[in-house]
Amino acid sequence: MNKITPKKLLHSKWTAANPKRKEKHFMITEVEFDEEGVVVHCLMEAIMTKREIAIDWHSLKDSELWRQGWK
Repeated sequence: MNKITPKKLLHSKWTAANPKRKEKHFMITEVEFDEEGVVVHCLMEAIMTKREIAIDWHSLKDSELWRQGWK
C-alpha cells in the first residue's frame, strides 16, 4: 500500500503496474480541493502520449495498480 498525502499529490510521479497503450509513466498535473481541504478532482497525464485522465486519487494507494516514482 502506497502512502500518499493529498497536499503532496500535485506533480507527483507514478508508474503503472500494468501499462496499457504503452503508457507506463504518469504525473499528477491538476488537483482541486474543496473548502475543507478534501480532494475533489485529480488529473493525471501520461508522459509519453500526453493523454490526460481524471482519476480517483485513492486508487494510487493500491500498489497492485500504481508504484510511486518512475521505475
